[in-house]
Amino acid sequence: MPLGDKPGWEKSESRYCGVEAEFDDDIANLLSFNLNLGAFDFVVAPLMNPTYRPSLLQANSGGTCVLPFAGSDLVLSPSQWSSHVVGKISQWIDLDSEDETLRMDSETTLKQEIAWANHLSLQACLLPSPKGKSCANYARCVNQILQGLNNIQLWLRIPLTKIDDASMDGNSGELVDSWEQWNSFRILCEHHSQLSVALDVLSSLPSVHSLGRWFGESVRAAIISTDSFLTNARGYPCLSKRHQNLIWGFFNHSIQVVVSGTSLRNTAAPGSDLVTNHSSDNVENLQKHPLRSYLDYIGYLFQKMDPLPQQERYELGYRDFLQSPLQPLMDNLEAQTYETFEKDSMKYMQYQRAVSKALLDRVPNEEANVTTVLMVVGAGRGPLVRASLQAAEETGRKIKVYAVEKNPNAVVTLHSLVKLEGWEGIVTIISCDMRYWDAPEKADILVSELLGSFGDNELSPECLDGAQRFLKEDGISIPSSYTSFIQPVTASKLYNDVKSHRDLVHFETAYVVKLHNIARLAPPQSVFEFTHPNNSTTKSNERYKKLLFELPNDTGSAMVHGFAGYFDAVLYKDVHLGIEPSTATPNMFSWFAIFFPLRTPVCMKPGSSLEVHFWRCCGSSKVWYEWCVAAPTPSAMHNTNGRSYWVGL
Repeated sequence: MPLGDKPGWEKSESRYCGVEAEFDDDIANLLSFNLNLGAFDFVVAPLMNPTYRPSLLQANSGGTCVLPFAGSDLVLSPSQWSSHVVGKISQWIDLDSEDETLRMDSETTLKQEIAWANHLSLQACLLPSPKGKSCANYARCVNQILQGLNNIQLWLRIPLTKIDDASMDGNSGELVDSWEQWNSFRILCEHHSQLSVALDVLSSLPSVHSLGRWFGESVRAAIISTDSFLTNARGYPCLSKRHQNLIWGFFNHSIQVVVSGTSLRNTAAPGSDLVTNHSSDNVENLQKHPLRSYLDYIGYLFQKMDPLPQQERYELGYRDFLQSPLQPLMDNLEAQTYETFEKDSMKYMQYQRAVSKALLDRVPNEEANVTTVLMVVGAGRGPLVRASLQAAEETGRKIKVYAVEKNPNAVVTLHSLVKLEGWEGIVTIISCDMRYWDAPEKADILVSELLGSFGDNELSPECLDGAQRFLKEDGISIPSSYTSFIQPVTASKLYNDVKSHRDLVHFETAYVVKLHNIARLAPPQSVFEFTHPNNSTTKSNERYKKLLFELPNDTGSAMVHGFAGYFDAVLYKDVHLGIEPSTATPNMFSWFAIFFPLRTPVCMKPGSSLEVHFWRCCGSSKVWYEWCVAAPTPSAMHNTNGRSYWVGL
């Protein structure tokens, strides 16, 4: 049964905990013992007798035999096979062995076992770890098998080793970083989306930076050996603080936990200090399964996690989901889109604060009866108009509002809102594109929310520069400035999703995405900055930035799949709004990050530098981005010109 019911976790795969088992001819009994008696959710079990070798069998039987699988497909129902069994491929397999017989036996057995697992409709198979530093033939065979599979996932078992404790290659004596093994394997398998990782969690853990890179990889399971557990004062298994934090990280990234090994501690029913979801089981049954106390401890850790906040629950469906950015200048937004953004109360609270400060600076107390002209450019259905009027009421200042909106459908809503709220004498609605409007008077304050995920990707610079002509020379623009940021990320899922389209267009598109399963490899750096009012009388010029990112020495090697983009805006004075991680506005959901993919991922070594070049290009009728990596490995130039959401000016 699942580890527990918690708001926001109902669909997370991390709610299910498995157990690694030895080979058993009676797979039905094995399943019953571990699921019914042990309360685990699935078993990771060998499908074939580990003593089987094709060469020996052929020599003894003339090549005709029944393969020694654990029972036929009829011993379990199809739903039991698919929901409760992960096939464990024979661990003796070594496809890169110098022993030709072993190598040939390994290839034959690998294909036979995966074919059987596919026949059973298993969801996944656990592949053994590569035996040495080289895994070329192993990866070749797996890649060949993957071409013929439909739904089954292959989990490559990789030990979570510290770099300084990495396993030794018996031939060369060189240290082998487990991530390097995984990276070599998946590159040789062409980054296939059905190939994932199962991490073996050991008693000692790598550095925090080294662990962090795995959260951007396609990790599906964490296999925790009983050797990794400590014993508490009452004789029950527990984990160190670092291991606990790691398990919580796995839960948060929908990574399933699998308990492996033999019981080394007290297996009696846990005391009241552990939270358990198995109250229907009696103590006698608990004592019969040797690993039940380990499962209960994992459940206890799961229950200690805080429920997901309402905002996170709302955003669950958007996690790592690629979306084309909105194009409000070119397209008329729909009512549903407006409604979603209008629910973001934090954003409009910040705008109200900024307008209040601007009004107080603009109009001293002794001149409170002076009317301030405020223009909302890109008024939508009126949330900024409402925030501005609330700011005027809060400060005791008089304002006259021009609500400029090009979307005729939103203008209908604006007229209804003005009538409903009784704003007829205060708010004038202008149904026009701000760039072409001839204002009857100049504004004291200009308010807009044209910021995209990158600050400038919805053409705020061009629009506000164009609207500057009807702002007084000493007028105030809200926002007054904004800066875009990028940082290199490991984002295996996003890369595979872009790659699945099998064309260049999608690799030259910038996507809006709620980033989740990623590893941030270096702190964000600023790229472009825009200030309003702009002293220049021309449109925003082409901009270029070269950036150098350093990978920490204790991270180990890591793969860069692309760049996460953010913005930070100064609305007015000390009122900020943004999504750059270190300064992000809390509880705001109007903007997700933007993702710039790389056609070919770049591998960075620990302590190395990543040289990145970004351009914001301006033509006579559109704006686009270009980006590339210059070092350590040059990438192709990526160019969004005419490919995604760039709009007419």
